Amino acid sequence: MVMNNRKHGIFAVTDEAISLAYINDKKSDAITIKNALSTVFQQMRVAGNRERTIESYQYIFNQFLDITQLKYVEDITVKSIYDYLDALEVARETKLIRLKSIKAVLSKFHNNGWIKEKFWSGIQIKIDKKVKKGTTEEEIMKLIEIIDQSSFIDYRDTVAVLTMYKTGIRIRTLGELQEHHIDFDKMCLNLDGSIMKNHKYLKLPIDDKLSSMLKRLIQLNNGIRSYYETKNTNVFITQNGLTMNKSNSSNNAISKQLNKYSKRFGLDNINAHALRRAYAKNLLNKGASVPLISKALGHSDIAVTTQYLDLDVDEVARDLMDFM
Repeated sequence: MVMNNRKHGIFAVTDEAISLAYINDKKSDAITIKNALSTVFQQMRVAGNRERTIESYQYIFNQFLDITQLKYVEDITVKSIYDYLDALEVARETKLIRLKSIKAVLSKFHNNGWIKEKFWSGIQIKIDKKVKKGTTEEEIMKLIEIIDQSSFIDYRDTVAVLTMYKTGIRIRTLGELQEHHIDFDKMCLNLDGSIMKNHKYLKLPIDDKLSSMLKRLIQLNNGIRSYYETKNTNVFITQNGLTMNKSNSSNNAISKQLNKYSKRFGLDNINAHALRRAYAKNLLNKGASVPLISKALGHSDIAVTTQYLDLDVDEVARDLMDFM
């Protein structure tokens, strides 16, 4: 046996060291979580995922590693995920978001062959879903009447509100909208995949009023950029002629302005998401089908669209009567 040939004295190897060597040898072909994450994030960048999405996954998974102190992919278990979730001192809604991110990354580990079974699929967090209401047309018109459109900021915000309400585009897409995305001859927005969340091209119509206001805003933008010597072709810019979106956030100057208006004028439902939902509900009221509305919103899942529509149970019952 090997134990009988062990050297003694200064050349001796302790049982603890032998045991440690055995453990290290066992892990020699195992992939570390950090290396796995590096590969996955590289794959996501090549696939065209937004950097802010990758940064979010990275933040959450690093938090997972800090709490669980895991090193290797094969060490991740159902228990370690529950330990992570249990250690978070956040609302259940936030825990659900973190869990979804953990699952998304682990699924990519699975796709790369580093994990054989999707053991995390059974982990659930139940929360009571709060229905988010859309802004009413009355609230929108009230806001537009109250805003003093004599200044650049107020005029820009008015055009932003109408653009979101009449096209349903996201606040981040609004911040990245360029002049070449507007076809004034054909009266539509041509939104390429680079500014869309789902990276798919979308064409949305605009009416005469919005078209005229967008033209006026572009004229004002040219004066602002000329004064501050800034160069960009964004439709919605700051008062200093700069672009609004930040790389690490979907928030921008207009989003902050909407929050300010909501508090100042006592309008509880003035925000970008509420305007987007108002657009969806307005289409539904005019007879548009749910699949068409889903396409207009750029949703990949029609179930998300139905949540946006927030159909009242009595309203559903009345509509169903037409098919009896």
